Amino acid sequence: MARKKVQTTRYDNAALLKDPRDVAAYLEAALEDGDHRVIAEALGNIARAKGMSQLAREAGVGRESLYRALSPDGNPELGTVLKVVRALGLRLHAAPVNPSTR
Repeated sequence: MARKKVQTTRYDNAALLKDPRDVAAYLEAALEDGDHRVIAEALGNIARAKGMSQLAREAGVGRESLYRALSPDGNPELGTVLKVVRALGLRLHAAPVNPSTR
């Protein structure tokens, strides 16, 4: 019996990150995860969706530095994260983990 060959394509979630609300929700989910690697990967995917070169210019950081910082092995500095988030038209916010009721 001959086996059918299955054709697959590589999944790239950056292609789904065009709407600013989707971008914000995606980053929010990464922040809620709390793992710095997940957050950096999410920012990297968002950056690729926007265009790494354009984002690097808007954030005022070098393109190569941005690639390295937002790679799976990257560990971006807080200043870089804030510049990237600002250039994406987003902002980070803080909320209590366990809000008390008064």
